[in-house]
Amino acid sequence: MATAGDQQMKQFVEDLLSKMTLEEKIGQLNLVAVGFDVTGPVVSENVDENIRKGNVGGVFNTYTPNAARKLQEFAVNNTRLKIPLLFGYDVIHGHRTIFPIPLGLSASWDMNAVERSARIAGDEASADGLNWVFSPMVDIARDARWGRIAEGAGEDPYLGSQVARAMVRGYQGNDLTLANTVMACVKHFALYGAAEAGRDYNTVDMSLNRMFNEYMPPYKAAIDAGAGSVMTAFNEINGVPATGNKWLMTELLRDQWGFDGFVVTDYTAINEMVAHGVGDEAKAGELALKAGVDMDMVGEVFLKNLKQSVEKGNVSEEEINTSVRRILEAKYKLGLFEDPYRYTNEERAKNTIMKPEYREAARDIARKSMVLLKNEKQTLPLKKTGSIALIGPLAKNQRDMIGNWSGAGDWKQAVSVEQGIRNVAGNSTKINYAKGANITDDEQMIKRLNAHGGELEIDTRTSEQMIAEAVKVARGSDVIVAVVGESQGMSGEAASRADITLPGKQRELLMALKKTGKPLVVVLMNGRPLALNWEDENADAMLETWFAGTEAGNAIADVLFGNYNPSGKLTATFPQVVGQVPIYYAHKNTGRPFGGELLDKYKSRYMDVTNEPLYPFGYGLSYTTFNYSKPQLSKNSITPDESLEVTVNVQNTGNYDGEEVVQLYVQDVVGSITRPVKELKGFQKISLKKGESRTVTFTITPEDLKFYNNDMEYVLEPGEFKVYVGTNSRDVQEASFTVQ
Repeated sequence: MATAGDQQMKQFVEDLLSKMTLEEKIGQLNLVAVGFDVTGPVVSENVDENIRKGNVGGVFNTYTPNAARKLQEFAVNNTRLKIPLLFGYDVIHGHRTIFPIPLGLSASWDMNAVERSARIAGDEASADGLNWVFSPMVDIARDARWGRIAEGAGEDPYLGSQVARAMVRGYQGNDLTLANTVMACVKHFALYGAAEAGRDYNTVDMSLNRMFNEYMPPYKAAIDAGAGSVMTAFNEINGVPATGNKWLMTELLRDQWGFDGFVVTDYTAINEMVAHGVGDEAKAGELALKAGVDMDMVGEVFLKNLKQSVEKGNVSEEEINTSVRRILEAKYKLGLFEDPYRYTNEERAKNTIMKPEYREAARDIARKSMVLLKNEKQTLPLKKTGSIALIGPLAKNQRDMIGNWSGAGDWKQAVSVEQGIRNVAGNSTKINYAKGANITDDEQMIKRLNAHGGELEIDTRTSEQMIAEAVKVARGSDVIVAVVGESQGMSGEAASRADITLPGKQRELLMALKKTGKPLVVVLMNGRPLALNWEDENADAMLETWFAGTEAGNAIADVLFGNYNPSGKLTATFPQVVGQVPIYYAHKNTGRPFGGELLDKYKSRYMDVTNEPLYPFGYGLSYTTFNYSKPQLSKNSITPDESLEVTVNVQNTGNYDGEEVVQLYVQDVVGSITRPVKELKGFQKISLKKGESRTVTFTITPEDLKFYNNDMEYVLEPGEFKVYVGTNSRDVQEASFTVQ
């Protein structure tokens, strides 16, 4: 139901629209890149002249109050209708204060922490001249080779939906006209994370029921949370590129889901439809506009061709008006017509950006995101005495701490692991350092990474010399902390990897360190699941830290020395070897499931490795231990409109206070279409003192049991269901019930 405010907005927009020429209307649909960095191969030209003519609706890659104000003043003072500009930017996991990469953020399973990271990012971004952020990325990703798995919440649609909602709430708050909120942009619509072979920008092809059951829920959750804008994906869907797909952009997004914001393309996505094979640029622009795309990012296809398309009768002016209305409404919702300069207050920027409590929040959220993968003989936490051999190419590194897609973050302000250990352990711990290896020795890889801001520093010594020095340092120390992994540029956009083991000579370094007999703690930094079979077998302890952001070193040291008990859980499955990829917990059964018998030949299995992952979805250890009772159900049978309660008792049975993510999974045993072996339907992160017990209660609603059948009906089918509760997707206890 429309409010008085909505009516006022619509009247304002209609009045403005009635005064606009066709050229001015088309100009509002043009998003140009101006500023400090570029995320693609095209830089917008003649920007000043285009703004003067009214040919620009928004700008991205420009921030700081001063820079944004200059452009905004130019637009307001030099155009006929004084329409202000939108200012957008890739704020992905923090703006100036950088938080863990999104895959790490999701591993916290802490929606308050996720929302807080987005709230701080929105506060800083809006203080820095921006009013629109290209986030959250909510693509479900199940192939660790795909570099952009780093940018989302992993493999699960239920968890991904919770994260999507939290991010939108954090950015937008309850009132977009407030100067400390920004408009969110959900991306990439849709299915981008399912690119074939894990190769970025590649083809996506899947059935409709898979699409809606496994990939669409996080987009829908973000739309339901009120996201103001949506970004198109580069891939095709049902043989039509997403950017020109009317079924996707209009029939589904607007007609079925009720989205009333605007749609922007990804970088030059309309131009790229030509290579997909839809026709020339003019045809691609017509397809995109008619599909429901409102704004063209950088490609200027609308600007160059839409007027002629109208003259030829291929596009109507009313179709253009529809898109212009959406852009103008977004500007109205942001309060830009009331005050075009509300995001350009330099005093506010000084008092907001990287203030101490934001850095403290970054440290706390980073700790929550870290996942303890192994801890034999209680190697961790370390004592704050004796000597540590701090070894590895990432041990003193600052550049990689803030990860990929770190936007306006300044890596020179990031805390290295070495500095973090000094800060946390104090003077009573001696640090003996050796680099041990380069992140990679592949000259082509180094050249490629450094051409795009990788800033890899390559040691000129041979790998044998570096390893020898590291071994010497290790022998003279009590314990080894080896900080290894990827460079930040090895994951993210256009950073797919076919080999997802540790790059370069890092495994050789670890092998040599293992031979010293000293306790070996492996600290991992990476933007994706890695294949770590050798490391898992040989390390005494292993801590997954992702790329943890500005406060990375302090947060890692907090965990290593027990100032914080790790509580993160994986949101993407780690394979044993790359040949298992794509691998994910919510798979289907085959008609010939493998039961583990070595000589069973005609079963769904590999000959050279088991089907099991190295670490399953939801996995993560603690310095303490937790014991679960068998789950109890409030009823054994329910009707299709009834809910069911599941209770389980969880006890902290170890020697430390700790947090546990209690996970609930459901399996629909028999369906009209085959159903996954289990699906996450609930989780609670609880804190338990040493020896404390708590009863955790979940409610399973009819909505939790529904799915899309082959007729694309959203149904709850009667029959048997299994409930699984446990510490991860593998280690669970079960109960069952029926729906009559």
